[in-house]
Amino acid sequence: MAAKRDQAARMPAVRGALTEKEPLATFIWFRTGGPADWMFRPEDVEDLSAFLTELDPDVPVMPVGVGSNMIVRSGGVPGVTVRLSKAFAKIAVDGMRVRCGGAAMGITVASAARDAGIAGLEFLRGIPGTAGGAVRMNAGAYGSEVADFLIEATVVRRSGAVETLPADELGFRYRHSNLQDGDVVVEAVFEGRPGDPVEIGRRMDEIQAQREASQPTRTQTGGSTFKNPDGQKAWQLVDAAGCRGLIVGGAQVSEKHTNFLINTGNATGDDIEALGEEVRARVKSDSGIELEWEIERVGRRK
Repeated sequence: MAAKRDQAARMPAVRGALTEKEPLATFIWFRTGGPADWMFRPEDVEDLSAFLTELDPDVPVMPVGVGSNMIVRSGGVPGVTVRLSKAFAKIAVDGMRVRCGGAAMGITVASAARDAGIAGLEFLRGIPGTAGGAVRMNAGAYGSEVADFLIEATVVRRSGAVETLPADELGFRYRHSNLQDGDVVVEAVFEGRPGDPVEIGRRMDEIQAQREASQPTRTQTGGSTFKNPDGQKAWQLVDAAGCRGLIVGGAQVSEKHTNFLINTGNATGDDIEALGEEVRARVKSDSGIELEWEIERVGRRK
């Protein structure tokens, strides 16, 4: 008990909410995994910056959005997990540009662009996460990715410094940016092109219909599990290796789309990761191709 009080005493003062042993399985899409040692929901950018400035630099920091592309291991997440509040979800339109907070959902950004007659951002309708997470991993879908439309992003560094970076300084490549561990994207600015709101809406509806038809959207799942190798589709390699429907513990390779893993009801985060590793091993044996994880795996193993 004394150790807990000492640890709490070492945490910087905040204006937002700072809680200990916060469950992550309540919102992570897989609905499983251990708790965050500490969860911080900052009130605003200044609150986040001040907290990170004062936080012991040896304490790890992990930003999380809605956990749509994340496996949380059973031992929980060390250090501080930062989850942006609704105050970071505001959206404003200026000409062909959409400025959005890091907590704004992709569908909300796409809808704001549609209503303003801004084309190009429809693909965000198919990304079930936040703008901040999309920037961090250069998320993409249906032929477009963040790098195609991002103008700049505002980031609170692990050091507490607040920086606004042009897109060309983010080092974008396939499902990757050069943002470092502990950096938190608090705002993003996208630029599209003039378009007809009706046509934009129709394209968004098509994207949603395709997603519903091809992905296990109504199950406890995450995003795409593995990156597509050059000239290959990950799901085809997984299927060819005989992994469709493969089960480890309570985790299963989706029958509907083999680049998705699902929690059948009682999976642990470790079950899901172990299943992914088994799939990687079978694909390597079958095709000689070593699949790279796309989904983020965080926390301690038990």
